[in-house]
Amino acid sequence: MTFIGNLVYVAIAVVGGLQVASGAMQLGDVQAFIQYSRQFTQPLAQLGSMANLLQSGVASAERVFDLLDAEEQSEDPDLAETPTEAHGRLVFENVSFRYSAEKPLIEELSLVAEPEQTIAIVGPTGAGKTTLVNLMMRFYEIDSGRILLDGVDVATMTRHDLRSRMGMVLQDTWLFGGTIRDNIAYGRPDATEQDILAAATATYVDRFVHSIPDGYDTVLDDEGGNVSAGEMQLLTIARAFLAKPSVLILDEATSSVDTRTEVLVQKAMSALRAERTSFVIAHRLSTIRDADLILVMESGRIVEQGNHVQLLAANGAYQALYAAQFAAPVGDEV
Repeated sequence: MTFIGNLVYVAIAVVGGLQVASGAMQLGDVQAFIQYSRQFTQPLAQLGSMANLLQSGVASAERVFDLLDAEEQSEDPDLAETPTEAHGRLVFENVSFRYSAEKPLIEELSLVAEPEQTIAIVGPTGAGKTTLVNLMMRFYEIDSGRILLDGVDVATMTRHDLRSRMGMVLQDTWLFGGTIRDNIAYGRPDATEQDILAAATATYVDRFVHSIPDGYDTVLDDEGGNVSAGEMQLLTIARAFLAKPSVLILDEATSSVDTRTEVLVQKAMSALRAERTSFVIAHRLSTIRDADLILVMESGRIVEQGNHVQLLAANGAYQALYAAQFAAPVGDEV
């Protein structure tokens, strides 16, 4: 609308100038036309601005009402069950789940993760790898089937009890404003200084902390801006190490670090995986060669499972993924 108003102003100025030059119009008449055009276009410009604000408000209102209309999270059971021992044995029995009723994702999935076993989950984007992890932690409720942790249905446990038994290291690191010591001890507030130092040493955090003037008393900002991406990842691994979960989930934990830091992160994750059941979601197949069991997922289904050598010998989906990452490029003959 402002552009149209400026065009009208130019048109009146040009035509009025010609009329004044020929003596057919007075200069005051041209000035009056300009004033009238401004008075006419200004309300139209305001109306256009109001329409823009109205559209933005409608879009915002839709999001607010979507949130208000969302299904409430189910209450924890009054008589919640608790596993008597924390071995970390996880069983999926005919689990089905879909985000929308018309689009199936996971159908009749069965899986057994034995204690201290490392389970790697690979597959293309959208195959359901992260969804499987979200179901384990009850971020979503399954449509049918059961998930058992140490013999107890997770649906009969409180969410706090369930999630306190699981540790998670994500691709996107999360730190809060506080000291390095506080960030490490976040998952276990009652940890002693010796426990924190032991976790930091086991996960190679102690190496870089000693090079910082304030050491473990160094205050981090909300974004962790005063440490590198690799150091942030090591801090999150140390936090999970200190919490001592019975089930560990690693979701692309090395994808945002350089190659040299990845070696340290891999060693830290190896120490973290010891004596606990681990689920590793990875796109880099080099990081999961030593896994006890590799699950290849496509469209919410497990299409292959076995160790690295077995899956390569099967010459199936895993072998195709492996070849796509590691096969040497063949140049076209000229």
